[in-house]
Amino acid sequence: MKRLTSLFCLSALALSLAACDVEQTEEGSMPEVDVQGGNMPEYDVETGDVDVEEREVTVPTLDYESPDENAAEEGAGAR
Repeated sequence: MKRLTSLFCLSALALSLAACDVEQTEEGSMPEVDVQGGNMPEYDVETGDVDVEEREVTVPTLDYESPDENAAEEGAGAR
């Protein structure tokens, strides 16, 4: 599944790069701007209170062996 996802992403990237051809036909330049004065807006913001509590939680651990691991162990034990 991981290989399929990687293949899909790689294909999408290749398609997006090859889907159009862009050539610059004219140089760009920044506009000339004259800025004078001004005033930034002011805001009164009342935020809600958030109480954060810390507690310790024990998370169970899982012992899982895939069928591939089982086959490899059985093959190594037969030698």
